[in-house]
Amino acid sequence: MSKVYLSAKLPKVATQKLIDAGFEVTVYDGTKLISHETLLQNVEDIDFLITPLSTKVDRDIIDAAPKLKLIANFGAGFNNIDTAYAKEKGIVVTNTPKVSTNAVAEVAIGLILSLSHRIVEGDKKMRREGFPGWAPLYFLGNEIAGKTLGIVGLGNIGRDIARKANALGMHVQYYKRNPLSDPEERSEKVTYAPLNTLIATSDFIVISAPQTDENYHQFAMSAFKAMKSTAAIINVGRGPIIDETALLEALNNDEIAGAALDVYENEPDVNDGLKLLKNVILTPHIGNATVEARDAMAKIVADNVILVEQEEVANFIVNP
Repeated sequence: MSKVYLSAKLPKVATQKLIDAGFEVTVYDGTKLISHETLLQNVEDIDFLITPLSTKVDRDIIDAAPKLKLIANFGAGFNNIDTAYAKEKGIVVTNTPKVSTNAVAEVAIGLILSLSHRIVEGDKKMRREGFPGWAPLYFLGNEIAGKTLGIVGLGNIGRDIARKANALGMHVQYYKRNPLSDPEERSEKVTYAPLNTLIATSDFIVISAPQTDENYHQFAMSAFKAMKSTAAIINVGRGPIIDETALLEALNNDEIAGAALDVYENEPDVNDGLKLLKNVILTPHIGNATVEARDAMAKIVADNVILVEQEEVANFIVNP
């Protein structure tokens, strides 16, 4: 009987599917994120490892698991895994893309609306101070219709953000290394802009790009100084794309108007200074935290374990 180790609790659809398929399933059930030491102690005789984005799988973990056939990452990203070393060892690494597209796009739009209409700030004010009464100039925000949204990274999630933003009356421009064709741009109702142009002309900038060596701290002080002072930045991509120290300085100096972060440079730690600002919204990496998305992700990782056990090709291999 092949053994599967889950380094975090997953939706029941995954564990039940594996048990029904005859696997011996062990699940880490600690109240905190699994430690590197605990993971090392539990991989020696496993055949399959299912991990969330928060579990680091480095060379030590891979070397400690000589029977390992597959690392199924529960998430679209896979920066937490040494995929190249896994490939050297003949271990397949998979992720769970596409199924979280709508959920993350909805969160991005929600953060744009929350920033522009000061929804989170208003909620805190009501709980802390109460409502002094309606007045013409009280607690004004801004409408997003007619504003320019710049999307950095136009993959599946970026395209869905663009569709939703278009439906709300925004003008959408985007930046990616390989621009869309003219017919694709017309179909998606988006316009390509060089990154420096996008930064300088957008009212809202949404980062929905994966992390690469090239985009580490892509948004540092020079980028914030180039943004409109009335603009806001939203990150639903990867935390290290933003230099959070520079972001805090830019916000404190009124270089930009606001920020909303769902991912963080040193996740799960959050810059303490950002927590103090009224014009900053911080959410705990909830981009795909919906029942629908997480169940779909769970099905993918379980299916991939079964496929590899049957010596078939897994879906969504990231280290072919």
